[in-house]
Amino acid sequence: MPSHLALLSCLLVLLLSLDKFLLHYLKKRLFSGPRIPSGTSKSRRPMAAAAKWSETAMLVIDMQKDFVDPAMRSPMLVAGGEAVVPAVAEAVAVARERGIFLVWVVREHDPSGRDVELFRRHHYSGGKGPTVKGLKGAELADGLVIKEGEYKLVKTRFSAFFATHLDSVLKTAGIKNLVIVGVQTPNCIRQTVFDAVALDYEKVTVLIDATAAARPEIHLSNIRDMKNIGVETPTLEEWRR
Repeated sequence: MPSHLALLSCLLVLLLSLDKFLLHYLKKRLFSGPRIPSGTSKSRRPMAAAAKWSETAMLVIDMQKDFVDPAMRSPMLVAGGEAVVPAVAEAVAVARERGIFLVWVVREHDPSGRDVELFRRHHYSGGKGPTVKGLKGAELADGLVIKEGEYKLVKTRFSAFFATHLDSVLKTAGIKNLVIVGVQTPNCIRQTVFDAVALDYEKVTVLIDATAAARPEIHLSNIRDMKNIGVETPTLEEWRR
């Protein structure tokens, strides 16, 4: 008789254990939801980043020898321009790695100067003048090269959008966001940025150490003005993270 009781006791313990196991299993199956494979959220990040960069263009503005190379002795030389050439080159390299659409914005003027602003026309005579098409001063700074698939846009005024088809090119390419580098901050950078904001680009970014003006205080003052209209102003290092 005692042996029968012991056997029944063991069976009862076993049944209770099985009951707990089944209850735990059913709860896990019914209420925990589908199991997400590890690494899924991480794998989505590169896809999201790629999508973001495919909707971004970098405008490289006026990085030409007459603007940034003191050896040219150009009346249009931007005093702070030479110092940011390496940062601009690095920003371009990062943009290429990310698949960002690169737009090289340059000035190329008629030798007579008839397409330049009135206040600058006195610099043109005898077929020579700053950034005249075909002359050395209109070339990109050393180390900067336009590669296949990148776009060159010629402008004759401060804003890259004024009397050009830039907005059409960008919208056709599905571009919503802009990153801007180059010279100089109070003129071509500022006016291009303000036009980009007016044209409702979703995100406009100016890399503060890949842009320059004649003097640091002028540069920073204009950066502050652009920041006040919603423009992002990171350093190159902050932007590349």
